[in-house]
Amino acid sequence: MRILVGHASAHGLTAEIARRIAEVLRGQGASVDVERMGRITDPGGYDAVVLGSAVHHQAWLPEATGFVRRHRGDLLARPVWLFSVGMSAGLPRLLRRPAHRAQDRRLAAALRDVVRPRGHLLLSGVTGPDLLPGAAGLLFRGIGGHFGDHRDWAEIEAWARRIARELSDDPAITSAGS
Repeated sequence: MRILVGHASAHGLTAEIARRIAEVLRGQGASVDVERMGRITDPGGYDAVVLGSAVHHQAWLPEATGFVRRHRGDLLARPVWLFSVGMSAGLPRLLRRPAHRAQDRRLAAALRDVVRPRGHLLLSGVTGPDLLPGAAGLLFRGIGGHFGDHRDWAEIEAWARRIARELSDDPAITSAGS
C-alpha cells in the first residue's frame, strides 16, 4: 500500500509531524512518501493520502489550500486524512478548550466539502518568541499565553496507527494495493 504524507510548513515544525506520521505508517507496513505539498505533482499514484498544514490566521497555509483545490479530483478518489497544526495549547487554560473547538470546527468545515476526509486532527504545535515576533508576541504574552513545544507525540502516533488500521481493514484498499 502506497501512502502520501503531504505537508505545508512555515517553519519546518509541521514537516516534523508529517515525518513522524510517515514513520509510524511505515512501521505498520506501508510504503510512504513524505513531501512538501508545493512539490507534489501527482497524488493520483497513491492508495491513500494524509495532508497537514500549519494554521495561520485560522486557516491552512495558501500552499496547502491551493494543493487541495488543484488536486481535488484525485483526493476525492481515495481515502484522505487531514491534520492541522495550530497553537491552542499555548493559550491560557481558560481559553484553550473553546479556542481548540472553534478552530477545529472552522478548519474541518472549510476542508470537509473540498476533499471529504475520513478524519481531521487538530494539533498544537510550537509557539516561540521567534515565531510570534513584535506586537504579536507581546499580545500573546499579555493574554497569558506561554511559549513552548506543545506537540503531543503520543497523540500523533496513535492517530497514525488508527489510519493504518482503517486502511488495513478496508478491503477496497488492501486489494488495490496488492
